[in-house]
Amino acid sequence: MTEPSSTPQPTPQSIPRPTNAELFDAARRVIPGGVNSPVRAFGSVGGTPYFVASAHGPHVTDVQGRRYIDFVQSYGAIILGHADPAVNDAVAAAAVQGTSYGAPTAREVMLAERIAAAAPGVEQVRLTSSGTEAAMTAVRLARGFTGRRRIVKFAGCYHGHADALLAAGGSGVATLGLSGSAGVPPGAVADTVVAPYNVVPELDEQVAAVVVEPVAANMGLVAPAAGFLDGLRHACTQTGALLVFDEVITGFRLGRGGAAERFGVTPDISCFGKVIGGGLPIGALGARTEIAETLAPTGPVYQAGTLSGNPLATAAGLAALDQLTPETYAELETRAAHFANGLADTLREARFEVVVTRVGTLVGLWCGAAPEAGWTPCDYDDARSTDEQAYARLHAELLARGVALAPGAYEAIFVGLAHTPEIIDEALAKIAQAAAAAR
Repeated sequence: MTEPSSTPQPTPQSIPRPTNAELFDAARRVIPGGVNSPVRAFGSVGGTPYFVASAHGPHVTDVQGRRYIDFVQSYGAIILGHADPAVNDAVAAAAVQGTSYGAPTAREVMLAERIAAAAPGVEQVRLTSSGTEAAMTAVRLARGFTGRRRIVKFAGCYHGHADALLAAGGSGVATLGLSGSAGVPPGAVADTVVAPYNVVPELDEQVAAVVVEPVAANMGLVAPAAGFLDGLRHACTQTGALLVFDEVITGFRLGRGGAAERFGVTPDISCFGKVIGGGLPIGALGARTEIAETLAPTGPVYQAGTLSGNPLATAAGLAALDQLTPETYAELETRAAHFANGLADTLREARFEVVVTRVGTLVGLWCGAAPEAGWTPCDYDDARSTDEQAYARLHAELLARGVALAPGAYEAIFVGLAHTPEIIDEALAKIAQAAAAAR
């Protein structure tokens, strides 16, 4: 029999907590760059990433006990606030019944029904595990349905890291894509054309699909110009190409029907993610039945996924969507406007030059002096003219005061339902202090 140790055992309170810097050092030894998604490394803003220990409502708390008003919101996956009680309860109830089956479940049918009922043009839905997978599948589906190879995308729009969509193009005109990443061979993007955002490209009968973020939310926030989305719809209809809306960010955030409903343009295929998973990993693509049934097992276009329709993700997604009513979207848009207007006024009063953009519930920040009154960025060339160093200074000063924006100048700002008017005003007061220090 082993004698009990006479050495005092540490209590939970006495166990030293690692600092953010210590965890980042440890992470870099076992994870490339110390992170599992590149922007999290703070490479473009400097400093050390904060490692989140917990999150509740509008706040995240790091491992050192520092609390931040969070406008990252898991890059749009959180809309109700962190640790929403109804979502937590749904996930907990689902988890005790098993976490993955590799077999169909009732909740995946219910979630597909919910998406199809809300999204214009969607009759059938295929669930995936990420937005990247949804976009990748949409491209394959479009090619399989049309029998064509060429894809048109837009500079500055991000559709995940599938090879065919990691293409970079020239400035100002539509060009055949160049590989946008090491490891993507030229052949992978040889049939990808990259066009300027907000310009309707000329299409021909070789084009299988035009893939677009209907609101560009990965180059800051760039709104579609009047007539742009309608022009894409007309061009696709005239040439037999499919119009693909990447609504991974805008879907169920701009409203139940996303950007398609907001702008009155119906795509052929829609991609979803973020909000539909209630904060858990998920993706989806939807289309009318004629197109969707081209997917296996009813059609020749192969797609599969072990964790597709995961019971925890579908439980969380349903619990989130249950709470998103027309009234809550109206309130969310009011709060986004409160924040966007306050942000513009606060930074202007601090003589920190910016352009604040807003599309419904989404907010964007472009740093620098606007070329003329009323100017907003309209394409990738405009977006990347933002002053990244100014953003980095502001980001650091905000973190020091307990406000978290994304650690990159090209991300959208996410206002959620947990950002009450009081929380927004608190954040704006801190932003005023940060801007004065960062100017």
